[in-house]
Amino acid sequence: MSSWANADQLGPYQLIELVGSGGMGEVWKARDTRLDRIVAIKRLKGDHGQTFEREARAIAALNHANICQIHDVGPDYLVLEYIEGKPLDCPVPEQEALRLSIQMAGALEAAHRRGIIHRDLKPANVLVTGDGCVKLLDFGIAKLASTTHDTSATATFDGVVKGTPAYMSPEQAQGGPLDERSDIFSFGSVLYEMLAGRRAFSGESAAQVMSSIVHDPPAPLPGFPAIEGIVLRCLEKSPGGRFQTITELKAALEGIGAHPTPAQPSIAVLPFDNMSGDRDNEYFSDGLAEEIINALAQLPGLKVIARTSAFAFKGKHEDIRRIAQTLGVDHVLEGSVRRSGPRLRVTAQLIGAADGGHLWSQRYDREWAEVFAIQDDIAQAIVETLRLKLAPGLLSLRRHTPNLPAYEALLKARHDAFIYTPEASERCRANYEQAIALDPRFAQAYAELGIQYLTRALPGIAPAHATMPQARVAARKALELDSCLPEAEAVLAAVAGLYEYDWNEAARRFRLALAREPIPPAVRFLHGMFFLAPAGFPLEAAAGHARGLEEDPLSFGGRFQLAVILLQAGRFAEAERELRKGMQIHETLFQLPMFLALVYSAQGNPAVALEWAEKAYRMAPWHSHPPAILAGLLAQTGNRQRAEELLENLKSPETYGVPSARTFYHLLSGEMDSAAEWSGLAIEQRDPRIVLGVHLPMAAAFRADRRGAAILRKMNLPMPATTARASLTEPRP
Repeated sequence: MSSWANADQLGPYQLIELVGSGGMGEVWKARDTRLDRIVAIKRLKGDHGQTFEREARAIAALNHANICQIHDVGPDYLVLEYIEGKPLDCPVPEQEALRLSIQMAGALEAAHRRGIIHRDLKPANVLVTGDGCVKLLDFGIAKLASTTHDTSATATFDGVVKGTPAYMSPEQAQGGPLDERSDIFSFGSVLYEMLAGRRAFSGESAAQVMSSIVHDPPAPLPGFPAIEGIVLRCLEKSPGGRFQTITELKAALEGIGAHPTPAQPSIAVLPFDNMSGDRDNEYFSDGLAEEIINALAQLPGLKVIARTSAFAFKGKHEDIRRIAQTLGVDHVLEGSVRRSGPRLRVTAQLIGAADGGHLWSQRYDREWAEVFAIQDDIAQAIVETLRLKLAPGLLSLRRHTPNLPAYEALLKARHDAFIYTPEASERCRANYEQAIALDPRFAQAYAELGIQYLTRALPGIAPAHATMPQARVAARKALELDSCLPEAEAVLAAVAGLYEYDWNEAARRFRLALAREPIPPAVRFLHGMFFLAPAGFPLEAAAGHARGLEEDPLSFGGRFQLAVILLQAGRFAEAERELRKGMQIHETLFQLPMFLALVYSAQGNPAVALEWAEKAYRMAPWHSHPPAILAGLLAQTGNRQRAEELLENLKSPETYGVPSARTFYHLLSGEMDSAAEWSGLAIEQRDPRIVLGVHLPMAAAFRADRRGAAILRKMNLPMPATTARASLTEPRP
């Protein structure tokens, strides 16, 4: 068969473009001129008439919302429903995997009721539309089920096994007879990949893959307790060990959502009191609490409040019931640490939030060298008290136990990680690097160093050209040592978007970071602020931040970012409320009054906007952005003289951050040509603030202008009138 590349008409169908081709045929996008609708036309290559007729009959026999429909058949082609969508992209978050898999099961159920086995179920044959609807494709090797040993059910055109090796059932790989349970095995392989982001069976050749399918058990799926049993039952080697019908499998999947689990236990681990009399040991008492937080956060079914919120009560000795109410938890762990030479005494007690009663307490007298055993013992005791169902051995959750000097350096770094000054940032970086030097296999230290480099670029502490590549190197090293660190994936995603303007790579990395529960709040915040918001979806970004704040309700960073996102969305009252909450946590940060000024400016209240801008400038006259924002608001109100004076005091244009500051000034003053010129310089600096600033209300006219559109294109950002979701293929929040 010759290609249709030079043709433009096939009967009543006007060929538009080739959308896919392979060894068996081509698929074209076309227009049905009779009904004026877009269709897909599939034509097989070579002499495969029986297979072609089989597919036509199989699809024509099925009428289901999750199966691609057939419209017409010609002498050597099929006319199919044209679907706007993308093949299933793994991994996906657990709840999304559950939702999509139920639709897939419904499609197979309809096929099996008509006696049709798909025989080639794989992610590439599962199309997901823009509104999240599954369409099952390619019944090209579908076969009517048979109770006889029909070896033609597995033979290909060339006499070899049909199907895609990685998703075959054992009986299919061995050329045996097939029934509906073969599709159930393939379904399990697809669902496994949706959750894990990797295939259930692998090898360097098709023969090795099929050997693994026949002989090897799939690796466990830790982190997915509700659905893991269903997947592993689908993947039983013997058909008799699987679900016997797709209807039974579908009911099991639906049962997960229909029978919600009991109220989720929740806990806040407060910073342990340092009773040693030596303030130099305080980083250890804080670090002990943080390590317990990290260990507990790995356990399915337990909500654990993040460090930044729990540590907000450090040294305040407030009523436990009020702390629990503020953080939204039903349990609080508090304790103390006393270190004397090589000896440690750690006390811990678990308190119920309802009445402040003690549910459990324990004292540990250990040698300093046993610090990791202390952490695991405490976490294990808490888990047993809450009666959570655990995987064996909490200690196994720590993939690498660092040596003690490296661990001490990590704790010192964390002690400074949430202090937003250049001095604290430098101490933090130095201690992370010392931890890595002392223990080069310390993956967590690499991941946290990557976050630290990333955060140095965002507020302007250091140039992006210096810190973003360093963040990328640190995150990649973390993943080399531990491939399951979501923070490291999120750092790489943020660097890909903010620094490289590669939003598709950012989408892929964020899918990996968000694929497995529990999702750290920091990952949710990075995803919302540095992916969904630039993509033009601030409301979805705000929803992700809200979920992160449920686990870390006192997070300054999360709340500040949420305020910026709400400002972008035009929800000014909510943005103001979040900024004021942020000021209660971090009252000395100049960005808070600066953004309050932008909120009031967007609402058409220049007098109040100027008051807040003046406050931000008084707090940070040395920074480039507060004077530029104040100057822009002054220009709006006619005070050009003082505005020019403020601009003259800015550093040279080559200084990192000055171009983005000047951009914001010209956006506020309505000077499009100058805004375009300065934003181009900010792009050359890869200043991440320009990515965010062009989405704020002050840039609305700029985005609609040809000069602003050109700037968006330079950053590969979607145009205001385009659908960013399809072009960026971002994961669902």
